[in-house]
Amino acid sequence: MLCSPSVKGQIQNLPNFDKNIMHYGISVGYMDSKFMLEYTEDETIRENIQGVTSYYIPGFHITIVGDLRINDYMNIRLLPGISFLDREINYALSDQYASTAHNLDRVRKAESIYGDLPIDLKLRSARWRNFRPYVITGLRYGFDFASLKNNKNRNDDSIIRLSPNDFSYTMGVGFDFYFPYFKFAIELKMGLGLVDLKVPDETFYSQSIESIKSRTFTLSISVEG
Repeated sequence: MLCSPSVKGQIQNLPNFDKNIMHYGISVGYMDSKFMLEYTEDETIRENIQGVTSYYIPGFHITIVGDLRINDYMNIRLLPGISFLDREINYALSDQYASTAHNLDRVRKAESIYGDLPIDLKLRSARWRNFRPYVITGLRYGFDFASLKNNKNRNDDSIIRLSPNDFSYTMGVGFDFYFPYFKFAIELKMGLGLVDLKVPDETFYSQSIESIKSRTFTLSISVEG
C-alpha cells in the first residue's frame, strides 16, 4: 500500500502516441503583432514626419494541426488556420507640419484577416513520464483577405495599403503533456516577416516609410488525439 502512490505516479499515459505516423488536432492562441518599419531617408519628408513607430496589439488565431512522424525525435507539422490581427502605425509630426495639416491623423490602423499555411519542423527531447519539451522552426505563408492593396481611392487617408501576401520565418518552444485520452501542448512562437508589405502611393503615410514587415508573438494551446 505504501508503494502504490509511487507506482501510480510513474504510469505513462498514451505510451504509443508518438509512434503513430500521423495524428491530428486543433490549436487556438493569443497573438501580439506589430509592424517592423524602416523610416524613409528622404530629408524633405523627414522634416515633416519625424518618426514612425508600431506597437504590439492583441489578436487571435485558430489552427488545424496535422503532424507527420519522421522519427522518435523529429516531426513535420502542417498548420492551416486563420488569424485576426490589428496593427497600427504612429506618426510623429513636426509642430509646424501639424499646425498646417489639421486633417491628418497621427495613427493609422490596419485590420487583417489572414489565411495561414505554416509548415514547421518539430524537434523533441526524450519523453520523461508524461512530459516532453520541444523546439520548432519553420516557414509561414499568409494571405490577407482584408488587404486594401487594390483600393484605388487615393484621397482616403484613413487606410494603409498592404500586399496581401506575407511570408515569415518562425521559431519557438513548446511543451507536450500526455493525458489518458489526448495530448495537450502549450507553445510560444515568434514570426519574423521576410517580405515588404508596403504598397506605395502618394500619401505621406506611405512615403514616410521605406518598408513594412510583420512581427508576431503567439502563445497557443493545442489538443491532439
